[in-house]
Amino acid sequence: MNAVRETLFGDMPPSSWPSADSSVRGEPWDSFLQAREASAAGKTDQARQILYQIVGTPGFETRHYLQAWHFLRDLGEQPRREYAKKVLGVVVEVGLDEGLDIVAAYLDGNARYFNYSGAAVIWEHPNDSLDTEIEALLEAGQAVVQQTGPWDKARPDPPATGNVRINLLVPEGLNFGEGPFGALANDALGGPVISAAMALMQGLMSRTGRD
Repeated sequence: MNAVRETLFGDMPPSSWPSADSSVRGEPWDSFLQAREASAAGKTDQARQILYQIVGTPGFETRHYLQAWHFLRDLGEQPRREYAKKVLGVVVEVGLDEGLDIVAAYLDGNARYFNYSGAAVIWEHPNDSLDTEIEALLEAGQAVVQQTGPWDKARPDPPATGNVRINLLVPEGLNFGEGPFGALANDALGGPVISAAMALMQGLMSRTGRD
């Protein structure tokens, strides 16, 4: 679960996106490799230019845009103010006695559900049947992000048992809120996010083996 969890937030280190032993090719992977090599060689301006080309190219998976912004921030760049808090993804983590449950939704229409048992549903937008649930979660997250600020430290470990964490993935960096499940579920801002995440989870589970 931990290895999978690390891939959800768009903040993997450059050495892991892609990994050195990865065989993936094509865009935007080739550009990420070029940016990594340029940065390692001290060619920071060239690395920035390549990464800006990635964020300016339509059609990539949302996590690629999040990764590109993550690398750009490491190079001292910041998104435009009007775009900085645009929610590109929401990851809701629930700490249970048995382990961790995770629901994730992204602007490209992809979604994930990981059960504490190890079971998972990976939704790569094969159709639009979950668009309403995904959009509802992103919209609920957008309302929350206006009241938060970017986290300036390493992303925390999973939430403690009984807690829920709402992770908002935006170009300016991770924003999140965490608290006891009952408290956040009844919160004016957190409640709609949790309700939307549960609806998406149920939608994903209902489509297992069907799409």
